[in-house]
Amino acid sequence: HCLAVRAVCQREIDGDRGSGFSWKITLLRNYWKSKVKQEWLSGKYSNIPSQFSLPEKSMYPMDVDTWGEILEAELER
Repeated sequence: HCLAVRAVCQREIDGDRGSGFSWKITLLRNYWKSKVKQEWLSGKYSNIPSQFSLPEKSMYPMDVDTWGEILEAELER
């Protein structure tokens, strides 16, 4: 699980580890973020008609850099 989460959230994982968080805490802090981020990056939400069409689990608190990655992926599509 840790490697799968790190594949999507490398910056976040490295930051948490650098701050001294254990792998267990790091995984707990980033697991759902990685799931939501992967869906956004894969284009799952690229052509939605409105915010009401988003599934309930489509949002998660993410930092500006993460949203920047998602925006770049959208602009490349």
